[in-house]
Amino acid sequence: MSYISERVAFIKGLAEGMKIDDTTNEGKLLTAIIDVLDDISLAIEDVEEIQDEMGEQVDGIDEDLAELEKTVYEQEDDIEFEEIQCPYCGEEIEVDLELIDEDAESIECPHCHQKIELEWDCDCDDDECDCGCGHEHDEE
Repeated sequence: MSYISERVAFIKGLAEGMKIDDTTNEGKLLTAIIDVLDDISLAIEDVEEIQDEMGEQVDGIDEDLAELEKTVYEQEDDIEFEEIQCPYCGEEIEVDLELIDEDAESIECPHCHQKIELEWDCDCDDDECDCGCGHEHDEE
């Protein structure tokens, strides 16, 4: 029971102890006021209960977000970006080549939106590439 509910219960007890006559105008008014105070205290208890539940949910979301941030930022540290200079606007672009489809022939510059032709270089001498570039090599 909250502090407000205790106070309303105390006022109800006082009113009963004073034997307020609810047949008089003043008695009807005091009884109605006490009933409204009781309704308000119950509504406040409901709001506090909902607030506690929401607080627990927010804490859970916060924990999940912290775990997700940790995972994302740890993975981001492992990514190796290739710097490409756009031949049209001259801006440097950092590209994660692992995210580019191995059959892609070009990418779009995020600055000038021109197509930049890709050249896949590989130092492998094997028939099948195992260097991570994702391309197969012709037999020599």
